[in-house]
Amino acid sequence: MNLTCGPSDSPDLSGSGAHEILPEKQARTHLRILLKVALFATGCAGIVAEFVLSTLATYLLGNAIVQWTVVMSLMLFAMGLGSRLSRHFHNRLLDTFILVEFSLSVLCAVSAELAYGISAWTEYTAMAIYGQALMIGCLIGLEIPLVLRLNQAYEQLRINISEVMEKDYFGALLGGFAFAFLALPYLGLTYTPIVLGAINFLVAAVLFWGYASLVEKKSTLGICFFLTLFLLVALTLLAKPIIRFGEQQKYRDKVVYEEQTPYQKIVMTQWKDHFWLYINGQEQFSTYDEERYHEPLVHPAMALAIHPENVLVLGGGDGLAVREILKYRSVSLVTVVDIDPAMTNLATQHPVLLSVNKGAFNDGRVRVVNQDAAGFLRDDSKLYGVIIVDLPDPDTIDLMHVYSASFYRRIHRHLIAGGIMVTQAGSPYFARQAFQCILKTVESAGFSVLPYHNQIPTMGEWGWVLGARGEDTSPQTLKKRIMAQTYSQVDTRFLNQDATIAMVHFGKGVLDADLLEKIHVNTERNPVLHQYYLKGTWGVY
Repeated sequence: MNLTCGPSDSPDLSGSGAHEILPEKQARTHLRILLKVALFATGCAGIVAEFVLSTLATYLLGNAIVQWTVVMSLMLFAMGLGSRLSRHFHNRLLDTFILVEFSLSVLCAVSAELAYGISAWTEYTAMAIYGQALMIGCLIGLEIPLVLRLNQAYEQLRINISEVMEKDYFGALLGGFAFAFLALPYLGLTYTPIVLGAINFLVAAVLFWGYASLVEKKSTLGICFFLTLFLLVALTLLAKPIIRFGEQQKYRDKVVYEEQTPYQKIVMTQWKDHFWLYINGQEQFSTYDEERYHEPLVHPAMALAIHPENVLVLGGGDGLAVREILKYRSVSLVTVVDIDPAMTNLATQHPVLLSVNKGAFNDGRVRVVNQDAAGFLRDDSKLYGVIIVDLPDPDTIDLMHVYSASFYRRIHRHLIAGGIMVTQAGSPYFARQAFQCILKTVESAGFSVLPYHNQIPTMGEWGWVLGARGEDTSPQTLKKRIMAQTYSQVDTRFLNQDATIAMVHFGKGVLDADLLEKIHVNTERNPVLHQYYLKGTWGVY
């Protein structure tokens, strides 16, 4: 490859010789500009393709940090392979570039449908997504060298390289912002890949029809044009049913609602008269037995708090915990902090959630804040009588900061004298070490702790950790006080004194001192909780 030619050299657009020099300077200028615009557009589409595949892998395979790392690394590696392969193309460079764009159009457009379709029938979803990442990355890697060689006759090397790379990187910046703030929130994983395919298709179509005189394989590329166009139209019409079919295969019951937000995938299923809510594939509650989770989460803390008038809920965007809190007439303000506005909007608008949470978010005493829980605690200056932490399970690294010692220390600073905090702590049966880690981490933040658990039929054995400021009381006093509670002042469906007494007692192997001694505290610098959680025996259930 000769990249040292200057403006006076012959522009070998097809690699076949000087007879293909554009006859007019204006036409050469138009093609040069169009190639750079094309690279800007494909740079935009390329980075979004990486984000789409990473998001797909996260949702279908779990573990966001691992999936984003693997997919992005594979695509960058494949881009290097594509760049290396470009040296073997000597002729018909414009034809090759157009064919690459048509191929990218197809691969990007079908990425989501292919991933969901494969996940519905096989266990090799990871190989499908990683394979797509390699193929798309390889084609993206072909683009830049081809444009450099097509453009080498019109500009000096230093200008050619800088402008070509500039357009690609600037396009990537636009693509990144577009994915985060437009594509994922409004198009989701259903239509964003199709839009990507349309961008690459448009680039290929403009070059093909605008410079048909320079194209040697007109009939071949013409067939590619019409086949790709047909595929894009068909996918636009069939994308939602295909993805819904793949989605349905992940759940035993009928999917009645699904939404991909910038933060998570929300799915609701139905069996007979009961509904299940899932976030990123994990069950959040079932109307069949949700009271066995939300009543133990809320009422022990409310009963033990000296002044439960001002309550803070971190998470709990479905409104079910708030429903229980509002049963207390003494409550004057409930602040709900949930990062995802789509979740809190669903809780205020969807008829199923409205029915289950009794319209909790429409109560005048409730204030909803859509913000990260740790960020809210850092910025907020108010004190609370009760703080309830109802966050997702610590199954990814990005959740470790809201299960860390520093997070619980912030909670400690936001409690009034006699205040109580409680956090869901996963399963002491399926993830015993993770439960123990949360217990020790809360305790390390200056709390007297009280662990307890309950059997929830649809979720299995579940646990919570309740904490009072260490200077206010002792763990022994907490246990005695909670076993004396009758909850006669509130209407409960499950919780009573006998149930509470059972919940605060554990069998062997959970709170044994020799086992707890081996468990480390979870910190942001050393997020051991994630590894403890992954060691759980979830597959047994």
